Amino acid sequence: MKQIVTGIVAHVDAGKTTLSEALLYQTGTVRQLGRVDNGDAFLDSDSLEQKRGITIFSHQANLQYEDLALTLLDTPGHMDFASQTEQVLSVLDYAILVVSATDGVRGYTRTLWHLLERYEIPTFIFVNKMDVPGVDRNAVLQDLQTNLADGCVAFDTAELTEATQEEIAMQSEKALDEFMEVGELSEQTVQRLIQNRQVFPVYFGAALKLAGVTELLAGMAKWTLETRTEREFGARVFKISRDDHGERLTWLRVTGGDLQPKMMVMDKQKINQLRTYNGIKFANQTRINAGQVCAVTGLTGTYPGQGLGNQVDSLSPMLQPVLNYAVQPETVDLQTTLAALRELEDEDPQLHVQWDSHLQEIRVQLMGAVQLEVLQQLLLARFGLQVQFGEGSILYRETITETVEGVGHFEPLRHYAEVHLLMEPAPAGSGLEFVADCPVDVLGKNWQHQVMANLAAKEQLGVLTGSPLTDVKITLINGRASNVHTVGGDFREATWRAVRQGLMLLKQRNVCQLLEPWYQFRLEIGSDQVGRALNDIQKMNGTFEAPTNAGNAEMVTIVGTAPVSEMQEYSQDVNAYTHGQGQLECVFAGYQPCHNAAEVVANTDYDPVADVANTPDSVFCAHGAGYPVKWDKVPAMAHVGYLQ
Repeated sequence: MKQIVTGIVAHVDAGKTTLSEALLYQTGTVRQLGRVDNGDAFLDSDSLEQKRGITIFSHQANLQYEDLALTLLDTPGHMDFASQTEQVLSVLDYAILVVSATDGVRGYTRTLWHLLERYEIPTFIFVNKMDVPGVDRNAVLQDLQTNLADGCVAFDTAELTEATQEEIAMQSEKALDEFMEVGELSEQTVQRLIQNRQVFPVYFGAALKLAGVTELLAGMAKWTLETRTEREFGARVFKISRDDHGERLTWLRVTGGDLQPKMMVMDKQKINQLRTYNGIKFANQTRINAGQVCAVTGLTGTYPGQGLGNQVDSLSPMLQPVLNYAVQPETVDLQTTLAALRELEDEDPQLHVQWDSHLQEIRVQLMGAVQLEVLQQLLLARFGLQVQFGEGSILYRETITETVEGVGHFEPLRHYAEVHLLMEPAPAGSGLEFVADCPVDVLGKNWQHQVMANLAAKEQLGVLTGSPLTDVKITLINGRASNVHTVGGDFREATWRAVRQGLMLLKQRNVCQLLEPWYQFRLEIGSDQVGRALNDIQKMNGTFEAPTNAGNAEMVTIVGTAPVSEMQEYSQDVNAYTHGQGQLECVFAGYQPCHNAAEVVANTDYDPVADVANTPDSVFCAHGAGYPVKWDKVPAMAHVGYLQ
């Protein structure tokens, strides 16, 4: 059997779970075709999912079609749970992207496409709801080719026609040479083009009526290639959950070797059970081979994206929460609530649960209002906690626009370390990059490792509002240790102070920059409401393209970008002035310079020098005692010369 792991992804309401049910039913995995609106879908097994009629968690099912053994991972469709979807992508061989024929390529569909591109996942496309009157097949295909990729090619015939083969060949110079020379493409050539993301097979159907489902299955059986595996053990974690008895489950895909009970992995932790799930049911296994997916018990400290064995960690998540919510303390016992939230954070690290002991306050980071409602319901259902949250606030970030050399010096009595860091602006969305470029005869390899480890050991904060630092490349370029007095902790102090000291120098030059999250929006309104909408968008400091008419003279579409802070409540206004006929769709579009930075900085009233946990000042030694030196005086007193 050819073993393939595939994930189904889609914009909410495109029919993703309905297609999953149809695939299971068509292959005999389930005897009854479940429906989302009936609350009996095989894969939407959680009570919250059944109540809301949406997928909230990723789920696994196993099915067989001819010689294809397919592990199916169903993912959430609502953008508030996009982090769950992104976690799954790192273990897929192929993806099935479901697009609604009636809606076409929408904002979140484009976001999913960018994610599939980022993780280099070959993709099949299933156009659903083709049974709706008035749907134009050619128009849908053109929409896919325009908004996703030229390589979206209709594959919904048993044998590829000459015209289809020619269209496929046009996506690759090598394939075109083969087609011109031989007159047709080999099956292996088409498989390779799909695997290399040059061609994206498109199938058309109606999942609720089982139309087109067999064709999709046949296409996946014919056109997919098994991923090569290695002999040495490796695995990738993609999900953390708990079963009905509270047992912690680490979901992973084995990429090399095999996995057996009692096997020791990850700092001598022993695996207990190996479970393969099919919906809510599971079977214990004695061996999991390379290429297979399972859930294991016995591991602690694992996290989504983690590599085990010879696997490295996957990319840092592209989709980040944009809102910050505080627990209202009068409603709950804070310590009990904190423990419950820590458990949920273990399953979804993007929650970023924070406890401020001075303010006695718990904060969580979320994508939106729907996720907040689900979090409240989870706390009630699993922990019996009725938790209320305050109004959400925006999660800002900070970056720099010029280069600086920051210095940290830590020399109390019988301690010594000095660190010089070159801090440079990096591309938007790149996060923080840590590099060492210092000769070992200047600073020993062990001490350089200490600097690198300490840079990554905590969240580095900016000096404008104390928000997380991002899009900066930090390079270790110089430093000094003492053969007698230096210990590891000295370089921790010197490293963190060097980052802050460099940021303070940049703040003095007015080249620190505050960033805020922005939405990409798509607004559908009546043609008589365009003036009101454009005026609103301008007031929100947004940008927009020229309004378009999508074949309906009465409705107009406006697309553009706007700050989350301004647009997060706008859907209520749209609903009001369009009398429920308008529709606003917002997708996180990344961080951009803050539109009202001076106002936010003033309101935050953050004093970077008073933040003792992140001080920019250094400590020097004289006459047998250490003494503090202000950040702006450090350059004149540094023991190692500046390189910049």
